[in-house]
Amino acid sequence: MDSSALGGLWDRVTGLQAAPEPWLVVATGLVALAAVVPRPAWRISRNAITIAHEGGHGLVAVLTGRRLSGIRLHSDTSGLTVSRGRPSGPGMILTAAAGYTAPSLLGLGGAALLGAHRVTLLLWAATALLLLMLVMIRNAYGVLTTVLTGGAFLLVSWLAPTQVQALFAYGVVWFLLLGGVRPVFELQRKRRHGGAPDSDADQLARLTHVHPAMWLFLFHAVSLCSLIGGGRWLLAPLLEG
Repeated sequence: MDSSALGGLWDRVTGLQAAPEPWLVVATGLVALAAVVPRPAWRISRNAITIAHEGGHGLVAVLTGRRLSGIRLHSDTSGLTVSRGRPSGPGMILTAAAGYTAPSLLGLGGAALLGAHRVTLLLWAATALLLLMLVMIRNAYGVLTTVLTGGAFLLVSWLAPTQVQALFAYGVVWFLLLGGVRPVFELQRKRRHGGAPDSDADQLARLTHVHPAMWLFLFHAVSLCSLIGGGRWLLAPLLEG
């Protein structure tokens, strides 16, 4: 690929796109809500939140100097990320805290990009993260779901017209923001009934000697604040209109 082609690709990825129509922002938000609230839809769509959850564990593990051994995604929407390093300390704490906060923070980052009219950059960045995650997947179901998800991003970013790219990008970001809220409430309900004794909140409690309820509060705060902040960025075309 010559320099002019590379320059054209760079301009395509980093260029600005037109602000979306207000109806598109509202419609994609309603579709995302329909994928999160009804239980039958959530059983399927939660797989995407699990990818973000485990990807968050893995990314922070690498960034804090831990060795990432592998990631497993299961058909019951659970997952497991294994990393090697010190069993305690800041790196382990940040890695454990990254799971439940990752979907919401990814949604917030995506909303910031959409607010800056960088739809293509968002789609390409998401594709790159999924490809990096694929290298560390260690089971067949995990490979299948990651390939399908990454393939959808790649096809839309490369082949779809601008309007379809915007629909897809806004739908994904709304889904991350809304879908990041529900798992924290589910974890809270499980713990209230004596379930999930090895949850991220309980692991963090053992690492820090801070009660699991405080970690649940942190997870709630991150997810709800991300939804509010990200929602304001996404709804900006509507509010400005």
